[in-house]
Amino acid sequence: MNPKCSVPPPQIRPFQFQNLNGLRQLAETRRFKGWLLDQFGVLHDGKEPYPGAISTLENIAKTGAKMVIISNSSRRSSVTIEKVKGLGFDASLFLGAITSGELTHQYLQRRDDPWFATLGRSCIHFTWNGRGAISLEGLDLRVVANVEEAEFVLAHGTEALGNADGTARSMKLEDMEKILELCAAKGIPMVVANPDYVTVEARDLRVMPGTLAAKYEKLGGEVKWMGKPDEIIYKSAIAMAGTDVSECIAVGDSFHHDIKGANAAGIKSVFITGGIHAAELGLHGFGEVADSSSVQSLATKYEAYPSYVLPAFTW
Repeated sequence: MNPKCSVPPPQIRPFQFQNLNGLRQLAETRRFKGWLLDQFGVLHDGKEPYPGAISTLENIAKTGAKMVIISNSSRRSSVTIEKVKGLGFDASLFLGAITSGELTHQYLQRRDDPWFATLGRSCIHFTWNGRGAISLEGLDLRVVANVEEAEFVLAHGTEALGNADGTARSMKLEDMEKILELCAAKGIPMVVANPDYVTVEARDLRVMPGTLAAKYEKLGGEVKWMGKPDEIIYKSAIAMAGTDVSECIAVGDSFHHDIKGANAAGIKSVFITGGIHAAELGLHGFGEVADSSSVQSLATKYEAYPSYVLPAFTW
């Protein structure tokens, strides 16, 4: 009788990425004519620029590259440009910004997309309070507080519930989730204007609208995700850059949004380790180098694979 042979399971071959100390060697090749840059966790932390970020941006511009901010921000694009300008960046170095909030506004306003064409006009509006409520001016929407009157949920923020007069009242996340349970039971859809789960804010992590959207899906609700990693925002950014997909590169700090989105769009990507995944990678200080095996593990976990990896947006 022949002995049984045990066949070892196939080995998962790790994907290959290149570790960089800075962006100079990549930028000076002039291989990439369009740079799609995330803002929070890459350029700044919401309060101030990261060390070297302003000069790095200027150096990339000197290579002739075209730069576009591509951000999961609930705000309109013009607000994003004003924000980076206020933080000390030269706004003229950007061709512009494409934000998830801008796309949401445009799609709700035009309603030429079949999915948006079927939406009603009455909505439950989750917004910001301390950060300032999001204006719905020009969208012909009626904000309601009663779920029975709502035809869809619009998620711009995680701090407050919007009022009909454009103001907002503070609300805890758990209370928002109770409203979501009622909305899911009614079977109305949600539009999420910022798909991020969390964002970096002065080294802390703040809960973002994507967390509400993920909760809503778990409750059985339908969600329209407006922003990274969906291809809509990448197509808009690439069109603004006026370059071919093969000539674009995306820089971001989120595996799920930035890197997975770049993978889906078919463009190369740079993963910044010092952003929202810093704690998962065991990093504690700015510019600290992540262990390659840790990056490999995290990339596999999120099924998002960067082309290049470096600690921060530095030259």
